[in-house]
Amino acid sequence: MSRKHPDPMELPYRPCVGVLLLNPTGLAFIGRRHGGPEQVAEGYQWQMPQGGIDKGEDPRAAAERELWEETGIRAVRFLAEHPAWVTYDLPPELVGHAWKGRYRGQTQKWFAYRFEGRDDDIDVVNPPDGHTQEFDAWRWEPIDRLPGLVVPFKRQAYEQVIAGLRPLLG
Repeated sequence: MSRKHPDPMELPYRPCVGVLLLNPTGLAFIGRRHGGPEQVAEGYQWQMPQGGIDKGEDPRAAAERELWEETGIRAVRFLAEHPAWVTYDLPPELVGHAWKGRYRGQTQKWFAYRFEGRDDDIDVVNPPDGHTQEFDAWRWEPIDRLPGLVVPFKRQAYEQVIAGLRPLLG
């Protein structure tokens, strides 16, 4: 008997946060994913730091926690919060596989921060406190290039994030 995949329309969205981290010259941090179920398009392994919100956790606190866990970065200054939640759906072939098959995609609250440390403070290969490695490389990029570097099913979400945060960055 074959296992029936859930109808994506019946599944909830995974609550998540994302971080647009800008260096002093206005370039954005982007990390190359180390793997995972969302990594489906060769050449589009890059993304900004993001991750799930723990039960009862404040989204901004979750954003700062995820940034720390994925990059070791703590030297940041809060700039802005995206005015809305940004949602994307997984491609049908990933529903039932990513996040143990419990979600159809993610609804994300995005925050912008200014990086106030040094580049050598960033360590994506050896995450702090024993956290699982998310990235195997990183670099600074102009924010307008970010949508073209992520997996295609996240591209529209990245465009919404940039459009929503750009006017708040001053």
